[in-house]
Amino acid sequence: MPRIAHLYRYPIKGLSAEMLDSMTLSASEGLLVDRVYALARPETVFDEAHPQRLPKTRFLMLAKNSELARVASRYDAATGLLTLDHPVGKLTADLGNARDRAAVEDYFATLLADTLHGDRPRLVAGSDSHRFTDASIVSADMMRAISIINLASVRDIADRLGTDVHHLRFRANIYVDDVDAWSELDWVGHEIDLGGVRVKALVPTGRCAATTVNPRTGERDIRIPKELQAHYGHINCGVYAAVRSDGTIRIGDQVTVDDQAAPEQP
Repeated sequence: MPRIAHLYRYPIKGLSAEMLDSMTLSASEGLLVDRVYALARPETVFDEAHPQRLPKTRFLMLAKNSELARVASRYDAATGLLTLDHPVGKLTADLGNARDRAAVEDYFATLLADTLHGDRPRLVAGSDSHRFTDASIVSADMMRAISIINLASVRDIADRLGTDVHHLRFRANIYVDDVDAWSELDWVGHEIDLGGVRVKALVPTGRCAATTVNPRTGERDIRIPKELQAHYGHINCGVYAAVRSDGTIRIGDQVTVDDQAAPEQP
């Protein structure tokens, strides 16, 4: 029976995943504390008081800044403390404090000095209604969508390439297992029961250059989009899903896909 194998959130866009044992989902807000902060590129204009949806290229991201993969980050939503750890140094900062936020910006200005050419990124905050997801520019529904990956599909890619492919390359929120490889692409348009919480698969997830980065080393070592196109005739892996009911899901929960496609929301 299909089941939930892993759960993750990414409080800071482009930084490391936080593994969870359980995850609370909301029909109105999606996954809380997921991509709720971002590091805006020096030239990006973003008003926290009046947030606008911007393309992912306006922020630091793995697709362009592979060194971010070597930063181990941890954010405590209860205290507001962000911990960063990289060979260049460690930093603990209170994101509610202006001086500490400036220290975070300085940290990444130093880390990415070669690509930012001495300029300084700006740490910006969204909210539970405004996230810095890759699909945020598409619509509000997509901004709050969660991402689902089928581990069998990841294993199939690894088999085709003859090398290890770590599932965290795909930076999903929910990883499912015990389901046929690539069957998740047929879920689009269907509602899915995740341990009692209803979601609807919206679109397949087209993969970008972020997946070329090894999450363990920060090296660009596998051209995932090109390999997907060569072996499968598309660049999709996983689906985006809109949350349709409130509740908490846990590792090991059963996954059930409705046979009939769900009607469109009004």
